[in-house]
Amino acid sequence: MKFQSKKNYKIRRFLQIVSIMILTAIASILLYNMYQNIQVTPNNDMQITGTKTSQDLQKVQENSIQIADMVEKVTSCVVGISKIKDAGNTIFLNDGTSKLGLGSGVIVTENGYILSNEHVTGAKYSNCYVTLENGRTYTANVVWSDENLDLSICKINMKNLPYAILGDSENVRVGETVYAIGNPIGYEFQRTVTSGIISAVNRTIKVEENVQQNGQEEVKTSYMEDLIQTDATINKGNSGGPLINTNGEVIGITSVKITSAEGIGFAVPINSMKPIIESFQKQGKFEEASLGIFAYDKEIIPYVAPDIQLDKGIYVAQIALDSPASKTDLKVGDVIEKIDDLSLTKMCDLRCYIYTKKPGEQVTLTVYRDKKERQIVITLGKK
Repeated sequence: MKFQSKKNYKIRRFLQIVSIMILTAIASILLYNMYQNIQVTPNNDMQITGTKTSQDLQKVQENSIQIADMVEKVTSCVVGISKIKDAGNTIFLNDGTSKLGLGSGVIVTENGYILSNEHVTGAKYSNCYVTLENGRTYTANVVWSDENLDLSICKINMKNLPYAILGDSENVRVGETVYAIGNPIGYEFQRTVTSGIISAVNRTIKVEENVQQNGQEEVKTSYMEDLIQTDATINKGNSGGPLINTNGEVIGITSVKITSAEGIGFAVPINSMKPIIESFQKQGKFEEASLGIFAYDKEIIPYVAPDIQLDKGIYVAQIALDSPASKTDLKVGDVIEKIDDLSLTKMCDLRCYIYTKKPGEQVTLTVYRDKKERQIVITLGKK
């Protein structure tokens, strides 16, 4: 019996040892497989991550090159403008903004039409001096200007010039990247490029200027409307330079900077100028039609007449004597809601539409007066 017990004990002991060895072997295999998986998976992830990072970096570099090429192309279309001709071979002086009234402009046709601000070039029929990228200066004639828009077009007798492409300012959106190009101080900083975003659209600002009136200095107040606001750095000499989008298209002309605040600049939208530029390019002239009215939209009304509620249309504030409008039933205080089939919400809407018309053409105004709607037909005059 003792011999049998010893024998059974040895058998059980042997089976326990074998079982432990088998379990150890299985555990080793499982651990080995887990170790292999851990080694392979991170390496694959690192390889994928490294590839993505490389691709992203390459894409960023390609985008930077494309933007640089685009900006360089537009920069070649930007000119310096002065009201006074310098005795030297360039108008770009270190103190050019103060001595010469130095500003900027942008070439918009290959045959020498240049878009700028009226306060830079001077009014229609005056002369100014334009310096191209190559440093050569030419006398330019101001062929069109508008004091209310602070825009002008001047012409130099040159052909085959590089010119900027005009974009669509109607569809710009807040947050879009933009670039401003101009001559902020003088020669050392000519054709400076700054970047930013569109901070707001349809801005209206009050502009006060000191002017000489009857031998006395008076403050002249005006309003600029439908402006594009940007945080791209704009300095005094930038006036008249282009504001462009990421496609290199001009969407506005920089005009006003609020000097009491940082990072607030404005540009006049380009769309209102397209019919004028196209007319000069094709016909060499532009016959500007006129209604003969001065009106406010809902953005300006709170400044000048807070008691007037204006949800749509434009408010007729003044009718010029002997103008087309003065010969009709249109009255001060009327609200023009439509011109022909175009609904009006901004003064810019009316202005852009009139620019597409010629003197002598008729337009129909839909007018709201005394809670009644009426139609008034006006034959456009020549401005």
